[in-house]
Amino acid sequence: MGKRTHAQLKKIALSRPGIRKAYDLLEEEFELLNEMLKARKKARKTQKDVAKVMKTTTSVIGRLETGGGQYRHSPRLTTLRNYARAINCRLRIGFVPEKSIGSTKRVVSARGKSHSTNVRRDNKKEKIIV
Repeated sequence: MGKRTHAQLKKIALSRPGIRKAYDLLEEEFELLNEMLKARKKARKTQKDVAKVMKTTTSVIGRLETGGGQYRHSPRLTTLRNYARAINCRLRIGFVPEKSIGSTKRVVSARGKSHSTNVRRDNKKEKIIV
């Protein structure tokens, strides 16, 4: 059998109930990391640019954007706020009721642009936007 792609391996792994459950528990973290990367790229900033503004190193920014590194920990709110400022954004965090899954709604990003997003809980999901 030839080499499998990342998507194929992910599909196989997520078919196992224990792995699926662990993966689903990390949904919010994955969403935050994805939003951070999208916002930085939209601002046309490199990790080096962000590190300079935050007065830190590119390796620290890399760990922040990938979820922690060897000693995984959640970033402090002030760190997320400083990251947001370094990419010319504002940090916005919301709570979402745990309910139904499935529809979409319009969301206004931190830069004022409207886009569709999947609504996964009670049709009131607010994406974490940095």
